[in-house]
Amino acid sequence: MNKFPFWIFLAMAIYGCRDHKKEEKTGTPYQKISSVIAKNARELLEDKRFHSVSIAVLKDHMELSEHFGELEIGKGNSPNDSTIYEIASVTKTFLGTLAARAVLDQKIHLDDDVRTYLDQDYPNLEFNGKPVTIKHLLTHTSGFPNFPIKGESKPDFFEGLKEIEIGSEIGTDYAYSNTAPELMAYILEKVYGTPYEVLVGKFILGPNKMGHTKFELNDEEKLRLVKGYNGENEPMPNFERNLWGGTIGLHSTTLDLMKYMRLHLDGTNAMVQESHKDFFETPYGFSIGYHWNILKEGDNTIYRHHGGIFGMQNWLMIYPKHNMGISILSNASFDDTGDILEAVAENIVDEIKEVETSRGEKASLTKN
Repeated sequence: MNKFPFWIFLAMAIYGCRDHKKEEKTGTPYQKISSVIAKNARELLEDKRFHSVSIAVLKDHMELSEHFGELEIGKGNSPNDSTIYEIASVTKTFLGTLAARAVLDQKIHLDDDVRTYLDQDYPNLEFNGKPVTIKHLLTHTSGFPNFPIKGESKPDFFEGLKEIEIGSEIGTDYAYSNTAPELMAYILEKVYGTPYEVLVGKFILGPNKMGHTKFELNDEEKLRLVKGYNGENEPMPNFERNLWGGTIGLHSTTLDLMKYMRLHLDGTNAMVQESHKDFFETPYGFSIGYHWNILKEGDNTIYRHHGGIFGMQNWLMIYPKHNMGISILSNASFDDTGDILEAVAENIVDEIKEVETSRGEKASLTKN
């Protein structure tokens, strides 16, 4: 019987191992999800109104933070994990989460008349004897105007409240308001006796180690803050906060937003459980509770919010059934930016649902 040459056996074994390892590297759930993100990002950037996009995905034990395009036209400077974005109205979900904590702490009650917490008289904050309550502030059913009548300063804000005219029954009509969340932030500040931004840090940012999420940036952080563009590729200014920050004002990074997703995927957290309650069914295909827009698709419930500001827009979506969250951020803002980013995020999620994940995959695999 002829002996099989050992060197041939060894070569075949090495070759076989190389092929197997290559298959493992390119075929892992992490790599498949990364490919899904890259494909959708590149397709998005074919629309030249978009210049860059950052996408963070949390799926089971895997964390992916990926970046594409350029932050400044013609400079080729791609965003990265240290890039700071304005998350705009996604800030409202932090307000809602904190309000849920206040309810659990019995600092406030959902049916409280908001005038209980105001130092001046506001007989106008009712309709047919029915007052505006905490729940109305949280669900955009207060009858308050979209933007504060006076918003240049906190004292001005309270003067503007006196000019609000509520023209229909409170609690029955959904009308998006950037006024109500500012009043809610003030109420939280008052009942805890602590500045609102400190409360956000104490109950949300600190415990979840979100050290790059903040209202005020230092000089070094301002250098990492995204500068956005409108639909005509004109540079747009960053937002400057004058009020409490219940409506808008937080800055964050993709890595911190994944920590926020993980918080809201923690079904054992009482604050999260409370913040996911559903209070009002809108006529637009979603419900609303503590500022989360809640979509129900069969037994699948999705918590999400959009944020848009002068030169950037983003979506944050939480999928508890699939143990998944996604944040998509871009330095572009024009009429249909939100709809386009929403479609891209949903497409990524749908494709990820098809990916079989391995419990053995290493956690916290982030990519600069």
